[in-house]
Amino acid sequence: MIIRFRSKDGMVRVKVEQTDPFSKALNEVAAKYSIKDPESVFVSDKPNERGTNATDLADRSVEDLNLKNGDIIFLTYESSESQASSEGSGASRDQQTVPVRDTTPAPKAVKQHPVDDLLDKEEGLIKRSKSNLCNHGDRGMCEYCSPLPPWDKNYLKEQGIKHKSFHAYLKEMNEQQNNSSKASSYIAPLQDLNYAINLRCPGGHAPYPGGICSKCQPAPITLQQQPFRMVDHVEYADHSILNTFIDVWRQSGVQRYGVLYGRYEPFQKVPLGIKAVVEAIYEPPQSGEFDGITLLPWENEADVDKVAQALGLQKVGVVFTDLTDSGRKDGSVLCKRHKESYFLSCVEVMMAAKNQVAHPNYSKYSETQDFSSKFVTCVITGNLNGEIEPHSYQVSRSAEGLVKADIISASTHPNMLCINKTQGSRYVPDVFYSKINEYGLEVKENAKPAFPVEFLLVTLSDSFPLEPKPMFKQQFVVENREFLGELQDLKAVQRQIQQGDEDGSHLVDFHFLVYLCKMGVLSGEELDLLLKFAKEKNYDDYLHLIQSGGWMTLLTILEQSTH
Repeated sequence: MIIRFRSKDGMVRVKVEQTDPFSKALNEVAAKYSIKDPESVFVSDKPNERGTNATDLADRSVEDLNLKNGDIIFLTYESSESQASSEGSGASRDQQTVPVRDTTPAPKAVKQHPVDDLLDKEEGLIKRSKSNLCNHGDRGMCEYCSPLPPWDKNYLKEQGIKHKSFHAYLKEMNEQQNNSSKASSYIAPLQDLNYAINLRCPGGHAPYPGGICSKCQPAPITLQQQPFRMVDHVEYADHSILNTFIDVWRQSGVQRYGVLYGRYEPFQKVPLGIKAVVEAIYEPPQSGEFDGITLLPWENEADVDKVAQALGLQKVGVVFTDLTDSGRKDGSVLCKRHKESYFLSCVEVMMAAKNQVAHPNYSKYSETQDFSSKFVTCVITGNLNGEIEPHSYQVSRSAEGLVKADIISASTHPNMLCINKTQGSRYVPDVFYSKINEYGLEVKENAKPAFPVEFLLVTLSDSFPLEPKPMFKQQFVVENREFLGELQDLKAVQRQIQQGDEDGSHLVDFHFLVYLCKMGVLSGEELDLLLKFAKEKNYDDYLHLIQSGGWMTLLTILEQSTH
């Protein structure tokens, strides 16, 4: 098995057997780091902690210390150089401060998403079984069967994974920047992309456009397809969620737009992957057309978010339809989005970039405390077989940076984005994109005046679970469908309650919960009890709710409305 020792001087990998004494590994490390005094070595399983003196553990076996293959041990010690300096100056060991490089990020106030905190603790090593090339016993390990890092290109290619996961990319960057023996201090592995000119340049000249220098002028931009993705997969908790959404097009022929509410969870099919689990689609005010959608002011957005938050959900993305009947009268649709046309149009790429900027991903590994976004964009369209299916995307960090700096805009060609001109306080640097030419060589092309949107796209996979366990039992009328004759009113509320089951499951509908909160009949405590029951499915909460004064008032209002 392999144990990794990390210190201020880098990382050392030591091969040991479970029955070996811990001193065997310590001796190899001491030789590598030129440690003269073993008593100066302290070991810990956590960074930035002094831990236990190594001499106290030297006689114990690797197995007794519960060490497993791939474990990391953090060392604090005095190197031979620091000891010599100490002896030459007459300073005692007790007075000397040993410089230890901080391997964890400095920001303390950043609150990451729980899924990021969970994946931070995992190494994501890709296990490999013993192969025919191995010449060792079952308990041994060699280069042919040792675990691979989660960013290994060959493994991802073999598994058909186009983009490495965000946390695999993060660990790769951290490994490159903070595990080098040349690095003396912690470097944030995630760097923000800022393509805008600095209007507060300290160079002593007037702000742009009154003056410009190399300090405030952004560097030329080269666009490349992003090698990683913030979210790897979109999972709809149940197929009825999408079917209900698509029903608008089936009944009217107009397109529809919705906001995805769900949560983020680890995705096991990609090393250190993340999936967005969609539990509900809320349809904000909109005017649907046969070939597009016009969004109207969404006045109760904050109230919907509040209900979702109480249920442990959040906005995870948006979804819209782009469907056209094939005319064959067999339920098939036209395939308009493919590699010869486009997957997301320039307008949709701009929308996706703006949504991602508005929903940043907070990370303690970033200098700016945020890095890209987990917000996804899904389109329901026809495939090559004429079937209706969802496709999920994100846009790259470069797209976010270009939108924030006001460098790009949509064009009349759906697969092309225009480069804006330098005007007023907007400075547009040179923009290039890398592509493979007809000879198989990578070449740079000038992106002005326009470039293909594909250089900003990141594709995600999507699916439905084999054994659906949706959070909601969708039965209530969906909001903002008055043009179809579907109304959210007291009659709809009464139908929902009357068709209920004894266990109260009929109340667990996202659209129904939002409408009840909007009615204002239930008090704040009663609404909290309702949402608590919807989230935890505790029958006692349901009994307390239906016995409350507010619920009795609601039933009285519903009874009077029918007379």
